[in-house]
Amino acid sequence: MDILLLSCTAFGGPQVHLMMMIERLVRKRGYITEEELLELQALCQVLPGPSSTQTVTAISLKIGGQPLAYLSLLVWSLPAMILMTLAAIGIHYLEANEISLSFTRFVGPMAVAFLMYGAYSIARKVIHDAQSWTLLLVSIILAYLYPSPYTTPILIISGGIAASLNFKKHEKMERAPIRITWRPLIFWISVLIAAALVGKITNSLPVRLFENFYRNGSLVFGGGQVLIPILYNEFVEFKSYLTNQEFLSGMALTQVVPGPVFSIATYVGSMSMQPDGISGQIIGGFVATAGIFLPGTFFIFFAYPFWDQLKRYRGIRASLQGIHAASCGLTIAAAMSMFGPMAQSTQPVLTVIATLLIMAFTKIPSWLIIIAGLVLGIFIP
Repeated sequence: MDILLLSCTAFGGPQVHLMMMIERLVRKRGYITEEELLELQALCQVLPGPSSTQTVTAISLKIGGQPLAYLSLLVWSLPAMILMTLAAIGIHYLEANEISLSFTRFVGPMAVAFLMYGAYSIARKVIHDAQSWTLLLVSIILAYLYPSPYTTPILIISGGIAASLNFKKHEKMERAPIRITWRPLIFWISVLIAAALVGKITNSLPVRLFENFYRNGSLVFGGGQVLIPILYNEFVEFKSYLTNQEFLSGMALTQVVPGPVFSIATYVGSMSMQPDGISGQIIGGFVATAGIFLPGTFFIFFAYPFWDQLKRYRGIRASLQGIHAASCGLTIAAAMSMFGPMAQSTQPVLTVIATLLIMAFTKIPSWLIIIAGLVLGIFIP
């Protein structure tokens, strides 16, 4: 029930999701400690896939094993999948009837403000010394100057290595033998190969879409902000399944929908099958969602037990501080990149400032802020 509530109210991306998880799963419910949650989040940052979804899956895996993890994955992703499939169907209808989508113009700046505030909140918790500040600033500069999917894992791993050199500050723990279970990785590669072969043989669009999203979900580091340009290049520029305007409309609506930012994949999958009617769009949304989320789940099943044994080593525990600092830097850089084009106009700048002030000085929930933005977009010309 707690995961369902989060899935229906968690707007704003991984860092905002993390703050909401801390509030509900740590402070209110006590399922895990805040330190354990931050460790799981750090682990998910170095794995391919959607970090918020993987964090939710990892928490459930820790509490109730794989059955609860799969159930939590379904509950977490289902509301966004349904809403983004409906959004794709709605966009197709609005385009057919030449209805403007300008009512979403306040939502993008609000999402940037959520990202900024989330980065600030996490930084307050994890940046405590000169080394962390240095790693934070270096990560911001490099991530901003070199926006690439490969920048994310490089910076996070480099930050972890740099911080691990201070391992002597951590106390020694009894070490356990490291045992690796290879079954999840075997499942992962088997599904990838099977989907590619079946798609090639049958030329079925749903199967090929599943393979496309499964492949992207296996390679993307850094969350939805990294996934979006990859999907744009493949499905708009290369395959022309969507028009530029359809994709941009989906990006805007993704900010309105709670849950994982990776739900943009649901929208793209659904729009890719719009020639097949509503039933085709529903199928497209489902296979895209399954494809984008399954790889990250397999990686968590593989890495979580392995991580639990590795963190007994002082160097590994010390590396977490650097991983957190680099992660914050990447988030700030993403916010800067998204805010840059908006800074040319007064309305987006004022929207960002107003949203930041509301989050800093009030307790208004993020979903209510989003709804207010939509209402403003409808009534303000």
